[in-house]
Amino acid sequence: MQEEIRGWVLGRLPEGWFSAPPDVEADDDEILIVGVLDDVPPSPHAGEEGLRSARAAHVRRFREETREQRMRLAHDAERHFGRKVAWGVTVGGDRTLFTTLSVPVMTRLRLPERQVLDTLVHAGVARSRSEALAWCVRLVGRHEAEWIRELREVLVQVDELRRRGPA
Repeated sequence: MQEEIRGWVLGRLPEGWFSAPPDVEADDDEILIVGVLDDVPPSPHAGEEGLRSARAAHVRRFREETREQRMRLAHDAERHFGRKVAWGVTVGGDRTLFTTLSVPVMTRLRLPERQVLDTLVHAGVARSRSEALAWCVRLVGRHEAEWIRELREVLVQVDELRRRGPA
């Protein structure tokens, strides 16, 4: 299904939007399309802060100029795949996501796990247990990214074997 979604998106994107094919990620709720924009030309007088400001302006301009077409493409994808579509861009290595879903996830935690979340809340790292849990998930994702990538690759192979198996 991932490849079907990716192909569908790539076949409908207007030419010239991105300097490389975009990353297309999906789960059961959302499709995220993140394209690479050409970097802004360096200015010898701008410095690092000026470069960040120019990149942010470049992202805003892209977002505004493509809004109508992105919304139309998202609407078509939502009807076709039954999932919301979110957008983002990368400029100069910095990734900016536009409106994305924040999906509630229910979990049951025992006292020691709740204490971890409560410690993060009391320390001001997070405003709530929900935010603390999201922080923990991002941390695991960052530090175990290679392992998670390998696990996803294996799951794709398992799905393919199941698809080819007996009906």
